[in-house]
Amino acid sequence: MNLKKLLQASFLINLIQIILILIIIFFITYTPSKEMYALLYTTGILTVFNSTLSVLGYYFILYKKEKEDVSETIKNLERFNSTLREQRHDYLNHIQVIYGLMELEEYEEAKKYMEPVYKDILKVSKALRTAQPAVNALLQAKLQMAEKDAIDMYLEIKSDLRYIPMEGWELCKVLSNLIDNGMTALKQLDHGRNLYIDITEDELYYTFYIYNNGPVIEEEAIPKIFIEGYSTKKEEGHGMGLYITKRIVEAVKGTIQVESREGKTCFSVKLPKDREEKLTV
Repeated sequence: MNLKKLLQASFLINLIQIILILIIIFFITYTPSKEMYALLYTTGILTVFNSTLSVLGYYFILYKKEKEDVSETIKNLERFNSTLREQRHDYLNHIQVIYGLMELEEYEEAKKYMEPVYKDILKVSKALRTAQPAVNALLQAKLQMAEKDAIDMYLEIKSDLRYIPMEGWELCKVLSNLIDNGMTALKQLDHGRNLYIDITEDELYYTFYIYNNGPVIEEEAIPKIFIEGYSTKKEEGHGMGLYITKRIVEAVKGTIQVESREGKTCFSVKLPKDREEKLTV
């Protein structure tokens, strides 16, 4: 059972208990009896007990979810470190090959060999530009996912995100949901799949643009996509990503918007800088 269904069930149970209490109070008012008073006290105790269990249940569910998010961030960091070690080893081999081609004066072959290696280096260097290790790891992991799905993913990072007003794993959740949303949309295209991530800042705000050239989101659907449980897919589990993203963004007084037209669907997130922390640095 997901959190939405649990909340609905709990609300229904508490509503029934409140109705029972009102009915009992009605009967006590007009036909008082010891049995009715006893029933009222028993129902009241059960209501308090049920409400306490509900609160504790929600706490543990959210706590578990938070632990899962942190765990996923740690796994991304571990994968990122592993990737860096592998690439370091590979680059040493590449340098040896290029050096050998240069010695043989095979300059054109050396140039052809360097092109894909250079592109790989460029991807890693762009993913390492923020001061948030978890975000760096996430971007690197998404680059690898995009490559597997034949998606060309472009990073343009013009900020180190040093004063971001949320935990790294929370920002990863926001970015991950938006990037995954874009990748899912692009899978509907047979070819020419492009995903762009542009991270900028000004004096007061960080701005994230995640856009793709996938199918257009219908204008009437745009106001609904951030509603809990809304999805164009029928499979269980969809319809929560954008709702969660909006909730996290608005919790730090940020905003999220979406624009969609032929050839470009863009999600833009604006987060205020942690100005208090900035002043103390």
